[in-house]
Amino acid sequence: MTSRQRLANRRFSETFSFECKGLRYAVTVSWFSDGQPAEIFISNGKAGSQADANACDSAVVTSLALQYGAPIEVIRRAVLRDSLGLASTPLGAALDLVAQLNSVSSNETSR
Repeated sequence: MTSRQRLANRRFSETFSFECKGLRYAVTVSWFSDGQPAEIFISNGKAGSQADANACDSAVVTSLALQYGAPIEVIRRAVLRDSLGLASTPLGAALDLVAQLNSVSSNETSR
């Protein structure tokens, strides 16, 4: 079994919000020093709601997967999508946005 990659005490993080299926979500993503996503937090504006609990739990499991070495692209391909390939869940939508951020920062670094 692969060991869990320890997160630095201080790490770069970004926060953004988005809408999925008519509900607003806030996301914070932190990065490993190599620029790969390390953890993600997702919350819904309705604290204590089932939508908030589902979003929080899905982010915890995703964070653990990332820290154990699962590539974000593998996770993105595994989540539910509609017939057009669009994310069907807040986690999928958040991961798509994180992948875009990661792609932009990778492009800026390679310049």
